[in-house]
Amino acid sequence: MAATKRKRRGGFAVQAKKPKRNEKDAEPPAKRHATAEEVEEEEGDRIPGPVCKGKWKNKERILIFSSRGINFRTRHLMQDLRMLMPHSKADTKMDRKDKLFVINEVCEMKNCNKCIYFEAKKKQDLYMWLSNSPHGPSAKFLVQNIHTLAELKMTGNCLKGSRPLLSFDPAFDELPHYALLKELLIQIFSTPRYHPKSQPFVDHVFTFTILDNRIWFRNFQIIEEDAALVEIGPRFVLNLIKIFQGSFGGPTLYENPHYQSPNMHRRVIRSITAAKYREKQQVKDVQKLRKKEPKTLLPHDPTADVFVTPAEEKPIEIQWVKPEPKVDLKARKKRIYKRQRKMKQRMDSGKTK
Repeated sequence: MAATKRKRRGGFAVQAKKPKRNEKDAEPPAKRHATAEEVEEEEGDRIPGPVCKGKWKNKERILIFSSRGINFRTRHLMQDLRMLMPHSKADTKMDRKDKLFVINEVCEMKNCNKCIYFEAKKKQDLYMWLSNSPHGPSAKFLVQNIHTLAELKMTGNCLKGSRPLLSFDPAFDELPHYALLKELLIQIFSTPRYHPKSQPFVDHVFTFTILDNRIWFRNFQIIEEDAALVEIGPRFVLNLIKIFQGSFGGPTLYENPHYQSPNMHRRVIRSITAAKYREKQQVKDVQKLRKKEPKTLLPHDPTADVFVTPAEEKPIEIQWVKPEPKVDLKARKKRIYKRQRKMKQRMDSGKTK
């Protein structure tokens, strides 16, 4: 309410409020100009926010985990992939006795729709499953020539959480099974745009190359100056085994005719070494038999002595005088040295007397 003031005659009069004085108007113009400059300086020193705050629409989440029995190299490879893929999730190791269909339930609990599963066998063979959970398709690979980030020590480097470019060999578009693998690799390895854990930068590239019926994976840094590529790591080779219609099973869509299992490969190597050993033993046995066999005497060939010229016969000389003995120079030198030493000793003894 407005303040009232009582009049003498008993009436009340309403007193109007005084207008508030604006602080900006009270300041002099020079000071007002100085404050505007300070505000501009503060805005210039302020750290800018994110480049773009868009909406996160692609909700791809990748589950990366393995079975029990993996070695240290596989464990480091899994950690490198999790670090390069900010949209990935981890889980505990799965028991080898469990069936692969259980992984679909694990993906559902983790709210993941893609999966990279490393399966170890015999503590020396490593298999990789790439699956679209829960409907499929899925592909099984044999992983070879693994080199991790810590092992390579390359000069390349990239920002953690940055989004990669995906580079594919032109051979991926020539055959249908490679086209299917290309789409599966794109959905798994590409980081979704505006992902909360990703950075809005593109500074490295994943390359997938087909050579010798295998897929070669490399990770390169993009240098800003001249767009040159410097390898970062990790690197590995995927040898395709089968492509299934479902997730971790189902009807077989494609089977690689060039694939050779590690057990068969080791068996071939053992058979080659065994064949070499058997060959050496057979050569030794043949040599022993040849030594035991009696020597065969060939009949004399009369034409063999046609070009033989007899040597001139020398007269036999009989020595009637005993030859002089040879002089041993070393013994003569020793005797002379002894004689000189004895004479020196006598002369020294005479001087002392």
